[in-house]
Amino acid sequence: MVQYKSKMVERIHLPERAEREHALEAAGYNVFNLDAEDVFIDLLTDSGTGTMSEAQWAALIRGDESYAGSKSFARLESSVDDVMGFPHVIPAHQGRGAENVLYGTLLEAGDVALNNTHFDTTRAHVANQGADPVDCPIPDAADPSADGDFKGNFSIERGWEIVEEVGADRIPVVIQTITNNSTAGQPVSVENTRRVAAFADEINATFVIDACRFAENAYFVTEREDTYADATVAAVAREQLGYADALVMSGKKDGLVNVGGFVATDDERIADRCRQRAILYEGFPTYGGMAGRDMEALAVGLREAVEVEYVRDRIEQIRTLASLLEDRGVPVYTPTGGHAVYLDAEACFPHLPPSAFPGQVLVCELYREGAVRGVELGSFAFPGTDRPELVRLAVPRRTYHREHFEHVADTAAAVLERAEEVSGLEIQTEPEVPELRHFTAELEPVSS
Repeated sequence: MVQYKSKMVERIHLPERAEREHALEAAGYNVFNLDAEDVFIDLLTDSGTGTMSEAQWAALIRGDESYAGSKSFARLESSVDDVMGFPHVIPAHQGRGAENVLYGTLLEAGDVALNNTHFDTTRAHVANQGADPVDCPIPDAADPSADGDFKGNFSIERGWEIVEEVGADRIPVVIQTITNNSTAGQPVSVENTRRVAAFADEINATFVIDACRFAENAYFVTEREDTYADATVAAVAREQLGYADALVMSGKKDGLVNVGGFVATDDERIADRCRQRAILYEGFPTYGGMAGRDMEALAVGLREAVEVEYVRDRIEQIRTLASLLEDRGVPVYTPTGGHAVYLDAEACFPHLPPSAFPGQVLVCELYREGAVRGVELGSFAFPGTDRPELVRLAVPRRTYHREHFEHVADTAAAVLERAEEVSGLEIQTEPEVPELRHFTAELEPVSS
């Protein structure tokens, strides 16, 4: 049952097909370059695109915009401590700002960072420090049809293989992303987190949890991990996060806000070093690139995110979209994870090799067919990695309804009906940083 009613609406517009064709060509077949007004259903990301609650809007009014010692920061700090269990909080303008602060503090040239699966900005920040980002997914993670309750888990076995190859002294950081965004939003078990913490401790590495979707992950734990069947989402979240030495957080996900993020830790030494770097890149440690009003909204959002009524409705929305797609024969990654439905582009276009970027082709065809914007997370977004050809349809929080999802499913089904007619794409221009090429690169259809 939906837990919300609308108090504000926005009119949206479905452009004519000719307009969509023109917009796609002008964007260089990269939907990041589209104007939002040319998009009907926007599933590019769930980061900062959701709808805030009335309690969050009310909290904005009491924002304390003091440069130092803001009361709004004190309320954010209290929420992070209560919900996540970490007393030291260094705010940032968003998650990638927090990544810059933390990984710029912990990593240097020649280091290796292990992660269940690095996402794009995480991989780029690690590489920017001159370090090597290495993924440690479990074997089933690459199979869109494999069964498994926790396909987002970190492979301890793979971690030890890397230790044997490079030596523990080159691995100062071990990261676990929950849920695992690059592996179709798949959850991570508490047991796996506990084992990763022990692994990091054994090699004397700092254990970091990327906590962007920590509440969604905790909900899956209550469903799938027998030990926690009777636990609350809030209790699971606090325990799971508690195994880490530090957190990096984008408040634009499970903080339920449109901007903001932070580093949190219980290690005073790490906190002090992060504060100094934050001053240089983000701002004074009691605002860190955020307005007081935004810290107020984030303080409320963190508490709302672990309420079972909220997170249950959130996950059921994702499952509804997945079910509508599957009913129409659209191949999706299973089981459905959190925050998004991932389409299997290789299964949609078996005639296209990875070099033709089948995922990016699917993204473009979804826009061409129905002005639906998703994002490719395969060979285009992650060059040089061996990842499945996936397209993520990320659902903004508390924003769309079933009718919107039916349009998305109908659009995808229409694309599949003419799949054999679709040709590949090739890159025309791309930035110097390969980890970030999917944001700005331009493509064109492969010449026949």
